[in-house]
Amino acid sequence: MAEAVVHSREVEADARAVNTSGDINVQSEEIAIGVIIGRTSEFFDFFVYAIASVIVFPQLMFPYVDRLTGTLYSFALFPLAFFARPFGTLLFMWVDRRHGRGTKLTIALFLLGTSTVAMGFLPGYAQVGAWSAILLAGLRILQGLALGGAWDGLASLLALNVPQERRGWYAMIPQLGAPLGLMVASALFAFFTAYMSAEDFIAWGWRYPFFVAFALNVVALFARLRIVVTPEYTALFENRELKASAVLPTVKREWKTILIGALVPLASFALFHMVTVFPLSWIFLFTEQTVARFLWIETACAVFFIFAIIISGVLADHVGRRTLLGIGAVAIALFSGLAPLLLNGGDAGEIAFMITGFILLGLSFGQSSGTVASNFAKDSRYTGAALTSDLAWLFGAGFAPLAALALAGKLGLFAAGLYLASGAIVTLLALLLNKELARRND
Repeated sequence: MAEAVVHSREVEADARAVNTSGDINVQSEEIAIGVIIGRTSEFFDFFVYAIASVIVFPQLMFPYVDRLTGTLYSFALFPLAFFARPFGTLLFMWVDRRHGRGTKLTIALFLLGTSTVAMGFLPGYAQVGAWSAILLAGLRILQGLALGGAWDGLASLLALNVPQERRGWYAMIPQLGAPLGLMVASALFAFFTAYMSAEDFIAWGWRYPFFVAFALNVVALFARLRIVVTPEYTALFENRELKASAVLPTVKREWKTILIGALVPLASFALFHMVTVFPLSWIFLFTEQTVARFLWIETACAVFFIFAIIISGVLADHVGRRTLLGIGAVAIALFSGLAPLLLNGGDAGEIAFMITGFILLGLSFGQSSGTVASNFAKDSRYTGAALTSDLAWLFGAGFAPLAALALAGKLGLFAAGLYLASGAIVTLLALLLNKELARRND
């Protein structure tokens, strides 16, 4: 730990030296670029693991059961990272208070990159038996701890550093990392599955996207350090009261805001998996279509995801963020009844499912996060927003692939649609409770 802190301080010093070579103005556009790079890296890690959970880990770690059961076992490991995230926040907020935001971010991103790339070296069940799944579970927990520490406060800083009438536009910017990370991860796996034999892919081809993840994390680290360690941005963080506070006292003071903020994105997070991870598992397990074909479709349709996120920023500034989130939740609830018919409706239905799902996801997901900081007391903003993000992903994303596939496998696709509808209902209830979001100029 001591060596890691020393090394992180050296990296931070290098970044600070780069940034003190001239005058630097604090620009919202510069913050936005750092946010997009950081979120793209994190979502790439997320999707690399998610895709491998469908097409690699069931065969590699659980070859002794049927494909559906193996995939369910694989999805059972999925939420471990989300359980670990709040503990990562607890640990790394202490590092932040003791050693600074740059040190915390450096250690967290190196841990994230190392645990992700280590997955690319994992042996299978044929080599080490049940230890393969145990090792995967351990690395998944490390990923979650690292993600808890990867919170840099830039999204909150961005939301607080722009005019109120433009907050919807800037709130959507961090969310662009999701479709960008998805497109890169899907395209990589599509390429390897399309141009390699099944034997070679399972033996070694699947490992390369995990190696790419480490490289992206290093790039993201320096892009984010370039911002967070400069004197200008350090002063801005302090002026906006975005400093690490102790986790337990923050929870005691702000638990209502944290809980409501975690439930607001539930509809979009449930849909998030219904159009990314779940359909891949359904296509892989219950149809004769190739994985590569669907991954290319997903990569292409994610363009609609990008445009819808951008449009959400425009709409939120015109009709209000709460109104847009409410309309999005109602639309997702309606889509939950149509989704099973489309996904099971052949090529045309499948593409219609993906395009419609990504448009609805973009409109809702674009405003579901990055807007919580103003709800907290000033001295709780930084830590409170981090905890809210942790719990939102745990409630909305941690169990979604497992629950949707288990329901669909046992009861049919309509049951997965009901799961999606339940997320929309919770979002609507949370919006009714959140008085802060009820204000037009939130």
